[in-house]
Amino acid sequence: MAKARRQNDSTARIESLKVSNFRALQSLELNDLTPFTALLGPNGSGKTTVFDVFNFLSECFQKGLRSAWDSRGRAREIKTRDQNGPVVFEIKYRERKGDPLMSYHLALDEIKGKVVVEKEWLAWRREGYGKPFRFLEYSRGIGKVASGDLPDAQDTRIPSPLTSPDLLAVNAIGQMAEHPRVAALRNFITDWHVSYLSINDTRELQDAGPQERLSKSGGNLANVIQYFSENHPKRLEHIFDRLRERVPRVGVALSEPQDDGRLLLQIKDAPFARPILARFASDGTLKLLAYLILLHDAEPPQFIGIEEPENFLHPKLLPILAEECRAAAESSQVLVTTHSPFFVNAMQPDEVRVLYRNKRGYTESVRAVDCEGVTEQMEQGAQLGELWMEDFIGAGNPLVNGGMPRQKRKGAR
Repeated sequence: MAKARRQNDSTARIESLKVSNFRALQSLELNDLTPFTALLGPNGSGKTTVFDVFNFLSECFQKGLRSAWDSRGRAREIKTRDQNGPVVFEIKYRERKGDPLMSYHLALDEIKGKVVVEKEWLAWRREGYGKPFRFLEYSRGIGKVASGDLPDAQDTRIPSPLTSPDLLAVNAIGQMAEHPRVAALRNFITDWHVSYLSINDTRELQDAGPQERLSKSGGNLANVIQYFSENHPKRLEHIFDRLRERVPRVGVALSEPQDDGRLLLQIKDAPFARPILARFASDGTLKLLAYLILLHDAEPPQFIGIEEPENFLHPKLLPILAEECRAAAESSQVLVTTHSPFFVNAMQPDEVRVLYRNKRGYTESVRAVDCEGVTEQMEQGAQLGELWMEDFIGAGNPLVNGGMPRQKRKGAR
């Protein structure tokens, strides 16, 4: 029997993201983030860069800061052009609905070709007033941390030096039971799933053996189906039911172990007894199956990022996929980048951010709900994707003003 999906009030939620000096994100702040959020904008507007912020932080915690930094070309390619100073990330989040707001600040810089943690702190305001208490604060491996489940300003912060200036204090200290608040953040970020789904990877043969969660590229799709069939057969059948509703004649997906120890993924068409190999199946069928597997995970990630889900999918499937994402947002915070008005048609104006590059070449953002006339138009029956395509949002059109806003937002003078 599949475990119940986590409910909205017990899932960690990011409420705001602030980024400085990270590629085109010279100074970007996204406030009031919703459980389900879409990023729109022209090519080159910064959507992929914002998406990579989450991937970068996830890799820092899963693989190590040095690996995540070096794989992106180090400071030369990571830092914003013509800017000095550290790369800075700051997220504000709540561990559960109603919990105090937590702030995690991470500033990174490079010294003699090696990345260092210039500043890292974790703070909260337990009682809802007064200055937030930084119960963890580090710089280049030197710092202090207060222990306990409810660290308070009256608690002593104990010096706990790390072995290297490129180690993340939250990642190291969060493995200790006496620091549950630090551990909660470590577990939260480590659990993030940022999807860069590759259809070619889903077709490849894999070594047999069940795996609980889809990889970033989806290359282990057959292994995850094997895991579901062995441990959550009712959930898998529900996924197949959802797939059959949207793809005509599709039966089931089969993961068959071969004599050479590899796992063969096959797709069975309903009218035929003999299945076909996944490498001959429709791109859209495999992609939709992979997304359904991800969004109906028995133990869903606390954060899911999906980049441009419209590729290979029929336009009429995109509002349905958006609703699948919305349902998943009850137990996972979901972030999607898209160019598709069909996907956006299923969204509310407070869930959509339009990114654009200003005259200096840096990324800025506008919420659809803050654009004049959008809410009123939707109250009259208009769909958000159509309003975007007709320039009612006033930003994000690559053919007009380089995608920059061309009309006033609410409250603008």
